[in-house]
Amino acid sequence: MNTQEQASNTVRAMTGPEKIIAKACGLPSVAPGDFVFPIPNMVMVHDNVLPSIKKALDSIGIDQLANPEKVVLVTDHEVLYGSPRAALYGATNRQAAKAWKVGHFFDVGRGGHGHIFPMEMGLVSPGHFVFDNDRHCTNVGALGAVGFRVGLEISRVLATGTNWIMVPHSLQLTLKGKLPPYVHARDLGTHIGRLIKLGTIPFDLDYKILEFAGDLDQFSLAARVALCSTPTELGAYGVFFPPSKAVLEHASSVAKSPFKAEYSDPSAHYQMRAEIDLDNLEPLVSLPGGIQNAVPISEVAGQPIDHAFIGSCGSSMYEDIAAAAEVLRSRKVSSGVRLFVVPGSEETLKRLAATDLMQVFVEAGAVVLPPGCGPCNDAVVGPLHSGEVSISTATNNNHGRFGAKDAKLYLGNPLTVAASSVAGSIIDPRHL
Repeated sequence: MNTQEQASNTVRAMTGPEKIIAKACGLPSVAPGDFVFPIPNMVMVHDNVLPSIKKALDSIGIDQLANPEKVVLVTDHEVLYGSPRAALYGATNRQAAKAWKVGHFFDVGRGGHGHIFPMEMGLVSPGHFVFDNDRHCTNVGALGAVGFRVGLEISRVLATGTNWIMVPHSLQLTLKGKLPPYVHARDLGTHIGRLIKLGTIPFDLDYKILEFAGDLDQFSLAARVALCSTPTELGAYGVFFPPSKAVLEHASSVAKSPFKAEYSDPSAHYQMRAEIDLDNLEPLVSLPGGIQNAVPISEVAGQPIDHAFIGSCGSSMYEDIAAAAEVLRSRKVSSGVRLFVVPGSEETLKRLAATDLMQVFVEAGAVVLPPGCGPCNDAVVGPLHSGEVSISTATNNNHGRFGAKDAKLYLGNPLTVAASSVAGSIIDPRHL
């Protein structure tokens, strides 16, 4: 275990994430257990915590940020002000953005979900290091970046430009084969959770970085995002995909500043390695109470539902929403079921509007909400009543997540959720 000063005297083979951390610290190398102070490329704060952070900084007389040009303030948790408190938060956030002279402020109707649109806009790029107040910053691993959650210590990052971290150990998961038709990256993510729960993959993800390897070119940026959003619910501190040619082409086309992608050295050390075969994977559904409670969809087929939701920072990119729309094309949402669709970004919303897919949702009877978290933010919109049943692409299904604590929350991929909203019960999308 080294301090940053001691780490600077050590040279070793590194994983891609370790290289990114070392680069952010201005060091030739780092090792798991080192305590270091990385300088982030981007600092993100979400609307639901910004007022408390502003109050804390005001209380100690801090009215200027260390690096305001790197700060991204986003409005995604409560886009539709459903209460006077939400309106107050919005006003406070606008005041903070102006007072701090932040580089990037995305108010209502701008940007979208903070864990989605920065990757589309080039605010974060491969090889970047990100500090965030929210754990789903692991999404940036889809680009080949590293994002770490520091909770309310994000206030220290805003004030000083950095915060200490302990370099995590890395785990490597090699994916072999190809996902079958109608099987989504979300299914793979829940499958990983199931295998860890069963002990088939003996990973302890707590404060670890999960790095994917193997047959990765098949995974689009949207699929990588879906895979990066799941392990954080199981305790992972970071998730990382080595960027593919397609990802690099996208990043290069939108980047706001130069970047350098990082890849793991062949002799890099991993605390543990495992493999998963993809060829025989089938659609899965997570039972209420945890994404790791995954079972084949055949075990819950026929379960009536009242509510369905397609969105969240795990399944709201254009590819996800468009796939769900094709399931709904020329079909109707079942009577008694309310379907909410929440695009992840203004960019996705514009793309939907430029095609006939928005019309598909309208004609099917779905409710399309503004880009953001939607019901996934503790059901500030679209909540469930006592005893109701939902299937969604939310990031987790903890009891009470969508309102009533006794509501039953199932998780599935976008195709499964769309098909189930039509059937009125959970159904394998291959059988609709």
